[in-house]
Amino acid sequence: MQTTFTPEQLTDPAIARSNEILRACVHCGFCTATCPTYQVLGDELDSPRGRIYLIKDMLENNRDPDAKTVKHIDRCLSCLACMSTCPSGVHYMHLVDHAREYIEERYKRPFTDRALRWILARILPYPTRFRLALLGAKIGRPFARLMPDARLRAMLEMAPKTIPPVSRNDDPQSFAPQGPRRKRVALMTGCAQKALNTDINDATIRLLTRLGCEVVVAEGAGCCGALTHHMGKTGESHGTAAKNIRAWKAEMDAGGLDAIVINTSGCGTTVKDYGHMFRNAPLAKDAARVSGIAKDVSEVLMDLLDEGQVQVPPEELTVAYHAACSLQHGQQIKTFPKDLLKRAGFTVVEPADPHLCCGSAGTYNLMQPEISGQLKERKIKTLEAKNPDVIAAGNIGCMMQIGSGASVPIVHTVELLDWATGGPKPPAMTGGNAHNQGVPRLR
Repeated sequence: MQTTFTPEQLTDPAIARSNEILRACVHCGFCTATCPTYQVLGDELDSPRGRIYLIKDMLENNRDPDAKTVKHIDRCLSCLACMSTCPSGVHYMHLVDHAREYIEERYKRPFTDRALRWILARILPYPTRFRLALLGAKIGRPFARLMPDARLRAMLEMAPKTIPPVSRNDDPQSFAPQGPRRKRVALMTGCAQKALNTDINDATIRLLTRLGCEVVVAEGAGCCGALTHHMGKTGESHGTAAKNIRAWKAEMDAGGLDAIVINTSGCGTTVKDYGHMFRNAPLAKDAARVSGIAKDVSEVLMDLLDEGQVQVPPEELTVAYHAACSLQHGQQIKTFPKDLLKRAGFTVVEPADPHLCCGSAGTYNLMQPEISGQLKERKIKTLEAKNPDVIAAGNIGCMMQIGSGASVPIVHTVELLDWATGGPKPPAMTGGNAHNQGVPRLR
């Protein structure tokens, strides 16, 4: 694609990066075939190619965003299926992130939009605030149909029927390995996940320590910044990301780390991009170090789990594996979770069109509930068509989205692997609770 940015414009590192990305695009349109919003809406401007044209025009002309451009950029899920499909290697993620930052700085949204985005940015990244909000939403849920705004209805309907108790395992501490230490890793415990489902981190710690890892929950680490980053609120997202970088750097310098383990794939995509996000900042070197050892939990488990460590589950189960977009497209991890589940003795099946998004996409199901709802219905239909006993996924957002409508339980992949190697059966499959079971602490 030909671009006409001026030399003065190209002195801005963000513009220079977007120029590189735009020039890589060859207009082939392969991305439209795998874009969920294009499939649902059928509008060229709701495809990656269409959005690229809109972004190019906006940036080149240094113009304030108009409502039309903002609408189509907002409709993008950032599922990044286009990046898996693109034969030219167009890094759409960096381009759309820049566009969202540009829009946030130069476009005045309607008051209700500004208010909703402000509320989400002030609540979701903070587990205590989020818990309180969930309690309020749970009380208001019976009145959801009375809400005039579909987004407010979606927020109320998102509240789980039960809110899990706080897990002590999320506090800064170290967990001793069972047997000789094979790795020392830091676990990112996240933000929304700590309010919505504490079983995931508990199972991850049990599994990693059982397989010989010392697991550290670092002092000062918290939200990865993805939620605000994808809203274009760069100052806020970089502020929370910087806290993580400093927290993990301290652990790297003190006791050394073999990996920073992330069990929410949306967070993993963002943390692995810290090196790019801070490339022109004083934290550039430390951010690159962090990104260099950030791993999805499945990547680490591929080195640790073998069939000899598996205790055959008490039931033969068919697991429908849902591939989170941030894992298969954002991190390009496509087979590891399935390989691990098969290694653990489960029968693994995949739905039709596994590359398509479920519609969760961070805050997308709250901001774009109608499109999100259509994608959710399609995803659940294709998963349940496989007649599974349970659905497995590697991202809390997908689990909440699919679980709100599926007729079979959905659990995190690590919960099944924990069970297969001697841990408790996933609570979502029993209606019970497995918090804090069998986890030795060092401090």
